[in-house]
Amino acid sequence: MQHRRETLTPAEIYARRRAELINQIGENDIVIVPTATEKPRNGDVIYQFRADSDFYYLSGFDEPEAVLVICPGRESGQYVLFCRERDPVREMWDGRRSGLEGAIARFGADDAFPIEDINDILPGMMEEKEKVFTTVGRYPEFDAQLLGWMKKIKEDTRRSTHAPYEFVDLNHILHEQRLIKRADEISLMRKAGRMTAAGHMRAMQVCKPGMYEYQIQAELECEFRKAGSQYNAYPSIVAGGENACILHYIENTDVLKDGDLLLIDAGAEYHCYASDISRTFPVNGKFTGEQRTLYEIVLAAQQSAFEKCAAGHGWNEHHDAAVRVIAQGLIDEGLLHGSLDEVLETQSYTQFYMHRTGHWLGMDVHDVGDYQVEGSWRELEPGMVFTVEPGIYVNPASGVDARWHHIGIRIEDNVLVRRDGFDNLTAAAPKSVDDIEALMAG
Repeated sequence: MQHRRETLTPAEIYARRRAELINQIGENDIVIVPTATEKPRNGDVIYQFRADSDFYYLSGFDEPEAVLVICPGRESGQYVLFCRERDPVREMWDGRRSGLEGAIARFGADDAFPIEDINDILPGMMEEKEKVFTTVGRYPEFDAQLLGWMKKIKEDTRRSTHAPYEFVDLNHILHEQRLIKRADEISLMRKAGRMTAAGHMRAMQVCKPGMYEYQIQAELECEFRKAGSQYNAYPSIVAGGENACILHYIENTDVLKDGDLLLIDAGAEYHCYASDISRTFPVNGKFTGEQRTLYEIVLAAQQSAFEKCAAGHGWNEHHDAAVRVIAQGLIDEGLLHGSLDEVLETQSYTQFYMHRTGHWLGMDVHDVGDYQVEGSWRELEPGMVFTVEPGIYVNPASGVDARWHHIGIRIEDNVLVRRDGFDNLTAAAPKSVDDIEALMAG
C-alpha cells in the first residue's frame, strides 16, 4: 500500500513550527520575537528589507515593524502579531501592507494589533508570566523596550500581579529546531540550489578573457532573478587570478586575464533559504597543468569529505578527511615538506588551506546551530544541511615555486544528511575538469 505524502499549506507549516516551540517552553512562559528593522543606506534611501530569520521561521510574515508573540493558554488565542495597519496613502508610495486583517487571514495569527499600540497591550500579556523567551542582544532598542515594560509591570502597585522572573535567550531552543530541516525547507533549498547552479553554469558559458568580474557577476545574478530569487544569499565573490586568494573578495572590479582562474562563490536565496556554491574554472576555458594539478587535489578532498557526511559521523570528520587529502597532495607537489603526520601536527598546511571545510546552511548562509555539544563535535543527523568547501590558495612566499603563484581554488556544494548517506543539493553545477572545459567550449 502506498502512502501519500502529506501536503501542508504555508499557514499550517508555520503553525507546526510554533507548536513545536511551545512544547519546549512552560505553560506560564511567553515568547516575544521582533523582526529586523529597516536600515538607512544614504539620504532617504533604505536598504532592501529582509525579515529576521527567527521571526520569519515562526510566522512567514515579511514586513517590517512587526513583533510576534506566542502566549500559551491565552483565552483569545496564543499567537499574536503586532504589525502595521493598512494605509492607502503609504501603500501608494511604499507598497502593499497585509494589515491586521491579513495577519489573521493570511498568516494565521489568532489576534493582531497595531504596532503603535504595543506599549499599551504587550505589558499586560507579560503579567503573571514566569519567563520571557526572546532574541536577547540582537536588537538593543527592542531589548530596552522589554526592560521598560518589565519596569512598568513592577511599578504598577495597583494590581496584584507580578512581572516575569527572567529573560531567557530563545536562540538555543529555536536554533536547534531550525538546524533540522523539514521537507518543506528541503524543497526550498533544492530550488535555491538549482537556480544557483544555473547561475554558475551561465558564468562558465559567457566567460572569456577581457571581461570584467562585475560583468560575470551580472550574468550570474541575472539567472538568479530570472529563476525567482529575490535576493542573493550573500554578496557574490567573483575573483579572477590573484583575487581568488582573498577569501571574501567582493570588489568584483578587475579585468579577467587569459591564463588565470576565476573563482566564484555565490548563492541565490529563495523564500529566505540560502544556497552557497563555489566553482573555479579557467578564464579561457582550458586549465593549465599546474591549475589542473591543484584543482584535482581539491576535488579529491571534497570527495573524501563527502564520505563522512552520513548520519552518525561526527561534525569534524569531513574536515579532517579533506585536510588529509589536501596536505598529502601539497606534499606530493613539493609545496609542503615532511611526512603527512608532521604536516598535520604542525598544521603547516594552513599556509594554503586556512578555513574550515563547511558550515551549517539554511535561512542564514552561515546558519544557526551548535557545532559542539558538551565539548565534543556533534553527531550528524538526518535533516542537517551544510556546505562542503575545501580549497587551496597559493600566495607568493619564500620556498613556493613561482609556477604555483596566485592559484586560488575552492569547490563548494551543499549536502543534506540522510540516514544512509547524503544528498548533494547543488550537484547540477559542473565541477570535473572535463565537464567544465566541455561546457565552456560549447
